[in-house]
Amino acid sequence: MDIDGQCHCGQVKFEAAVDPARVSICHCTDCQTLTGSPFRLTAAAARDTIRITGEAKVYVKIGGSGARRLQHFCPACGTPLFSHGEGATEWGIRWGSIRQREALQPTRQIWCRSAVPWLDEIDAVPGRPMG
Repeated sequence: MDIDGQCHCGQVKFEAAVDPARVSICHCTDCQTLTGSPFRLTAAAARDTIRITGEAKVYVKIGGSGARRLQHFCPACGTPLFSHGEGATEWGIRWGSIRQREALQPTRQIWCRSAVPWLDEIDAVPGRPMG
């Protein structure tokens, strides 16, 4: 599936081809910290299908295994855009930056042992439409 997207301020834009069957939720504590939310959604894309306009800033996180994980984000507004292992041919595109995100439903979850215990109860939390 061809997609496009951008950061919140529009300084970094991209186009890519993703596999809608490879959209995942990650509950790891790094993703919780990096997003400020209970989990992160990512769509997988082959690096050679990703075309980027503008320049993202890169933060390198060294995992517990010693592996380097590169986190790309907009240097102006801070929107998370991509992540991948060093030298990887597949990148994860951050779901929230994809314009067609409503068509990309998660198909798997990882690092579930770090999932917040109240996630299954979120439907019971009162909500109201805004705007």
